[in-house]
Amino acid sequence: MHRHPAATAAFVRSPLACALLALFALPASAAEDVTLAPVKVAAQADQEPPSERSGAYTVRRSRSATGLNLSLRETPQTVSVVTRAQMDDFRLDSVNDALSASSGVMVEKIETNRTYYTARGFDITSFQADGIGMPFIYGNVYGDMDSAIYDRVEAVYGANGLMTSTGYPAATINFVRKRPTVDLQARVTGSLGSWNTYRLDADVSRALVESGAIRGRLVVAREDGDSYLDRYGQAKMVFYAIVEADLGPATQLTIGHNQQHNKARSPIWGALPMFYTDGTRTHYDRSTSPAADWAYWDSTFQTSFAELTHEFDNHWQARAVLTRNDNSNDSALLYVYDRPDKATGLGVLAYPSRYDANNRQTQADVQLSGPFRLWGQEHEFTLGANWSKSELTDISHYGRGIGSALPPLDNWDGSYPMPLFDAAVDGSAFSYRQRSVYAAARINPADGLKLIGGTRATRADSDGTSYGVAQNSKASDVTPYFGVVYDLSPNLSAYASHADIFTPQYQLDASGNVLKPVEGRSSEVGLKGEFFQRRLNASLAVFRTVQDNLAEIAGYNGTKAYYAGIDARSRGFQFDMTGQITPRLEANLGYTQLSLHDNHGQDVRTYTPRRLLRLAATYRLPFIDKLKIGANLSHQGDVYAMDGSDELRQKAYTLIGLMARYDISKQLSVSATLRNLTDEKYLSSLYWGSYGQGYYGAPRNGSVALTWTY
Repeated sequence: MHRHPAATAAFVRSPLACALLALFALPASAAEDVTLAPVKVAAQADQEPPSERSGAYTVRRSRSATGLNLSLRETPQTVSVVTRAQMDDFRLDSVNDALSASSGVMVEKIETNRTYYTARGFDITSFQADGIGMPFIYGNVYGDMDSAIYDRVEAVYGANGLMTSTGYPAATINFVRKRPTVDLQARVTGSLGSWNTYRLDADVSRALVESGAIRGRLVVAREDGDSYLDRYGQAKMVFYAIVEADLGPATQLTIGHNQQHNKARSPIWGALPMFYTDGTRTHYDRSTSPAADWAYWDSTFQTSFAELTHEFDNHWQARAVLTRNDNSNDSALLYVYDRPDKATGLGVLAYPSRYDANNRQTQADVQLSGPFRLWGQEHEFTLGANWSKSELTDISHYGRGIGSALPPLDNWDGSYPMPLFDAAVDGSAFSYRQRSVYAAARINPADGLKLIGGTRATRADSDGTSYGVAQNSKASDVTPYFGVVYDLSPNLSAYASHADIFTPQYQLDASGNVLKPVEGRSSEVGLKGEFFQRRLNASLAVFRTVQDNLAEIAGYNGTKAYYAGIDARSRGFQFDMTGQITPRLEANLGYTQLSLHDNHGQDVRTYTPRRLLRLAATYRLPFIDKLKIGANLSHQGDVYAMDGSDELRQKAYTLIGLMARYDISKQLSVSATLRNLTDEKYLSSLYWGSYGQGYYGAPRNGSVALTWTY
């Protein structure tokens, strides 16, 4: 966005969205004269079933790590899952909420409407939708992505160049969308929460023809409310429609479209100054905001996709996916900078700016996978190719009055004249292209022993400029993947894996040469188990992650910055346990502990907690069978960042939440959630703490909801 260092939207349907919506308006009998004979695509038979109706906190299988259809125990990397059941139980209505409940992902909410993600000390820049890469151009998310359309969110920790081509060795997030069902199912939830926040979700799925050969699903959500932050509020609307059609006994076509509109009122750009001029810490109320009363930030996300699958008689499957993403942002914002005087509160200055951005991404992926027999054993192989192109244009219109003095922020009401945004103009216009081929295999040389290997050859290049800096880069690499899994018992396996990944860079060194790509490597060894008829998964991993040559400013030639590559090493262990412990108790437990140093042994990325504990559990009471109660907990160790010689530190803290749900009938239930039970005051992130800025997370808050299910 702006290169300074740091609702209710009119719902305009695309032609594809209109066509999908029209299908749901037809009664099943309306298409009887053109229905296909009853068919079932066998290709879907071995897929992981949706988590939404199981009520489970885990899944049995995942393709996120290798593209192979492996159980979690057979996958030689740590995989954590946040299922639909957990999202519904604790009202995790946004992607940020869901990832904050995962075992090892840090959600770095640096502003109200911009978020970064990290894992094992490094930035997460690899994202998937249904296993297909979904790159975010700056590695972050604008706005508040809703979770209503997803069945589950999976995280694969460590490098994952095999499935995501480029990125950092942190983790890959896979958003698994909801899919249509043959049987009619419907769900409507209305909720009311703190700060006048209301939300309505509706989700209906059904066969669209009598034979069930065409199935559709429609999800809509609307949310609006104020905030604990002064003047801030947000409205969002979500639409998702998907249709599956069996074109024959073994061929299936899926088309879908989703879009989300966000309107933020008085959002924060940057944050509050954390130091006075004398170097002591400021202590604002949690509600204090540096946003102007006229500020806004509107964002729109749209995705259209088509998927064709065919299963051959030998159980091999071919899959082709075409995806188009269109994301846009429109905002007028006020950034504040400099430190206030401790006695008067004066000294903070204004930096207004208006910003527009459009990012269009097109990607295609084809894949062939299936089993084969050799040496008396069955093995599995997958081969694929991927192409993607991303084009970004953005422009910043800087406002008049940059450097104007603001009143003390403690009791500021946001009154600042909205300026003309014609003081200066700057922006970006660049393209990013990526082409790759990949292959992976699971070989079973003997009973109880599985070897998993693969490789991906990728070529990536970009051209254009961003705020006066050339974005020209070109790089290619081959990233290997190796893994071994050995069954110690019917329920317990030992494993080891190694994976690579790389990312091209455009920054220049002191000699004017483009820096070589960032290279990432991760290795881990551990134990994995599945218990209670595979309803509970557990893993313990010891990992080592290396990231070499990440660009960091090393100095200036005149006014132009030059960069040097920085190396970092992350070591630690991660424990994960998810699923059903007893028929009445579901739990999700994760703990990560790590050290993070550069190649000289010095601590780096100190805003990353070295200890992270996540826990969520629900229990259905035996003496009141209609009542389910639960709690979740998130604890992180202390973190700090240096603003010059001043240390900005956030002490270790714990956030606790509670939930309860009572089933009034088979169709109707009422629930309540309470967040930040102990009313902890904490900084939401120190990811940009080196700028001496931050803002506080939400105080105690809650919501109640009424849900009707068919």
